[in-house]
Parts: sequence; structure tokens; C-alpha cells
Amino acid sequence: MKIRTVGIKGFRGYSSPIEVEVGDLLVLVGKNDIGKSTVLEALDIFFNDGKGNVKLDKDDINKANLASGDDCVEIFVEFEELPASIVIDATNETTLADEHLLTSAGTLKVIKRYPKAGREKVFISAHHPTAAGCKDLLLKKNANLKELLDDQGLECPDKTKNSELRKAIWSGQSDLELQDCEIEVAKIDARNIWDQLKSYMPLYSLFQADRKNSDGDSEVQDPMRLAVREILGDPTIQSELAKVADTVKTRLDEVAAQTLTKLVELNPEIASSLNPQIPDPASLKWTDVFKNVSIAGDEEIPINKRGSGVKRLILISFFRAEAERRQRETGLPSVVYAIEEPETSQHPEHQRALVSALLSLSEASGTQIVLTSHSPEIVKQLKFENLLLIAGQQPEDIRNVEESELPYPSLNEVNFSAFDESSFEYHNELYGFIEAEGKLGAFKSGQATMHYKKQNKDRSTTGLQIVLTEYIRHQIHHPENEANPRFTEQELRQSIEAMRAFIQANP
Repeated sequence: MKIRTVGIKGFRGYSSPIEVEVGDLLVLVGKNDIGKSTVLEALDIFFNDGKGNVKLDKDDINKANLASGDDCVEIFVEFEELPASIVIDATNETTLADEHLLTSAGTLKVIKRYPKAGREKVFISAHHPTAAGCKDLLLKKNANLKELLDDQGLECPDKTKNSELRKAIWSGQSDLELQDCEIEVAKIDARNIWDQLKSYMPLYSLFQADRKNSDGDSEVQDPMRLAVREILGDPTIQSELAKVADTVKTRLDEVAAQTLTKLVELNPEIASSLNPQIPDPASLKWTDVFKNVSIAGDEEIPINKRGSGVKRLILISFFRAEAERRQRETGLPSVVYAIEEPETSQHPEHQRALVSALLSLSEASGTQIVLTSHSPEIVKQLKFENLLLIAGQQPEDIRNVEESELPYPSLNEVNFSAFDESSFEYHNELYGFIEAEGKLGAFKSGQATMHYKKQNKDRSTTGLQIVLTEYIRHQIHHPENEANPRFTEQELRQSIEAMRAFIQANP
């Protein structure tokens, strides 16, 4: 499965519903404390059920919504590239389409709601039958389905399989009255459906390299923990582990039976009241066996307890290795890598290596990457379709960056909008565009001028009256001329804004 869209409502700063499209590589850009990390953490809550980095609590409920009586946090994920077949009833193979679990667009949309930030309620939003006698079939047990089948005088070749019974009942209707509706799949009667569906969803791992760690930290920050989950998801290894579990269960059954046999000899009454409780092999948590796996130094200090720079350097290396491996191997489980500000504490060369690795990794089958960034260096290496600008926490504040916002595509424009970065490079870019269009004269017309001392070849100076933009451009290109006061950051921004306004007003 692959994430198509993510939706959030009532979580932290997001009072109104917001929806974000997720491609193979999505980079969230924007100022500090604007809600970028909230998107990544919402996904962690959705996929990892509080066992990842983030645990939902009442402080996460949007305060405005809470004041108006809405105390529910909602997170949804819509999936595409769905499995050709699924098993949702014991070992009965079926399809999401046959079970009417898809939207009208052919996607799987799973909604999780957390009333009072408590236990989740899980729904599937689907184009689903609503006609009398054929609705809510997914919530019915085998006996109920047989009863419905008999009442309607329908035939089914295999009445032991719920999926076949549902198919027969639905096929026997002239009009299913399909409508968009929500099916609650975490109820007791439908719990198996949800438990099975979860196994098809991608692994989600959130890397927060600056996260505060305690002595009892589970070390989910270590990429080795993700590697364990992925390796154990290999069907061949799953088969081998199942054999081990079945062997252990068989022997435990023997021990339990022999123990009860001997107990019968001593006290038949007590023996008849006892029943061995041995867990189903499928419920065993093999990842716990390898929970102490980590990359550690000579002093056995795990990665998540190391300094920020070291942690991110190891992560960069991990993603570079993963890019090569996932490009080379096939049949790997789907994975979503989420990374918060991976560029922090890294040299620009390391930042470029990271972007190169992530771009390559995002091209591998079954791999998606979502990250937040404050790095203009990273932005400049990406494509416009990779970028999502978050300027606030209302739906209208979240938008893709379009190439047409200026008459030419400019990633410097993205950095200016996202980070307020007033760079020399952007100033030169805007000036060069106006000059190439032959509009410098029109741009300078009517603007106030300031005194500038031009340095001649004999090192003498000539006084000129020029506009601020020219003053800054001369200083950028002639740093050897120290005869003039240096322009300020505020003046650089003022000049950039003036050129942007002129370009937009004079297409």
C-alpha cells in the first residue's frame, strides 16, 4: 500500500480539517512552530498506535475545538496501490473491491477518531451497500450471514467462508444502493477485519534526531529497529518463525496434557476445571526478541543517546545504504520514512548527500519519504512537486508551490516564502530577470536614490546617485570596494520585495 493523502482535524493547531497529498517524496517547508512536525507526528500516532515516538494525550486536542465542545482528534490516511487480494476472515482470500471497502475513486480510506484523545475508533470510508438485507455484512458472524442467505433464498457454494457468503448475498441483490458511508471496523464483531487490514499497511518510522531521550527509551530512533521490523516482515522468515512457534506450541500442549493427566490421579475435580492457556503463534511479538538491537559505539552508547550531529550523520548513512538496497532488492514490505529536519548540524556537503540519497530512495518500489526542512540548500535540490508550503494551520495556508508564481520557476522564491531567506543569490536572480526583460529603467523610475562611491581602476572614486537595488547589486559584485557603508539585512529584504512586486505587476 502507498499513502495517497493524509487528513488531520482537531489535532494541536489544526482546528479545521486539512488534507495533504503525499507522493514518493514530500518535503514540508515553512517557518518554525507552524505545524510541519504535527503532520509527521499525526502519522506516527495513526500507524504505530502510541508505540512509536508520539503518544496522544489531552493536551493534543485543539483548544478552540475543545472550547466549542468538540473534544475529538481525527486522523485519516487514504491508500492507493492496494494489494490484489487480501485475507480478512481467517484464511479466506478476497479483495477490497469485492468487500465494497473502496471509495468511489478506488482508494482505501481509513479514519481514526480519538474521543477525548483516548482509545481509537476506526472507520473505513467506502462506497458501500446500504440496501435492506445487504448492509453491515462485514459486521455479521457466520451464523448471521447464513441466516440472511437462507431468508433471501440464495445459494452459496461454500458456506464456511464469510467472504463467500457476503459475495452471494450482494450478488443476489438487484440494487445494492451503494453510497458513501463509514464502517466501524474496530468493533468486537469486525475486529478481525481491522487486525488483518493492518498487516497490509506500510511500516512507518519517524526519525526525530533532536528528540529528548530518557534512560527507559525504547530506542525507536535507531534505524536498526526499523530494519528488524522490515526483516521480520519477510514472508520466508515469517514462515520459518511460524514453524518454530508451532513446534513450541505442540511441545507445550504435550507438557500441559501430561501435567493434567498426573493431576487427575491426585484430584480429578481440580483437573477438570483447568484448561491450558497457550497463546496463538500468530500473536507472538517477535520484534520484542530483538528490541535491544542498536548501532552503538565503543562505550556501548546507543545512537539515540549520541549528539545531534552524530545521530544525523548515521541517519544519512542509513538512508544512503537503504537507497541502494531497496533499488536492488524486490518484494520488500512498503515503508514510509519520516524525518524531521535531517539537515541540522550537518555540513552542506552532507546535506547534499542526504538529498541525493532520499531522491534515490524515493524512486525505489514501495518506498515513500516525508520530511520537514528549514534548509534552503535542500530546497534548491528538489523539484516543485516535492514541496509543500505550510504558512499557517488553516486549509488555505497549506499549498503546493507553483512554478508560475513568478514568470519563471524559482526555488529561491520557495526559500523566501518558506523561510524568509533574503539571499544574495535570490537578489541577483530577480535583478537579472528584470534586466533580461529590458525593464530596468521602468523598475528604477520614480524610486528614491542614495549616494554610492564607484571605485575606478586607479582606485579613485566617483560619486553616483543610484536606487537601493543597484546599490546592493554593486556591493554584492564588488566586495573589494569598501568606500560605502554596507547594506543591511533589512535593506536586502526591502530590495527583494520591491523587485518581486514589480515582476508580478509587470508580467
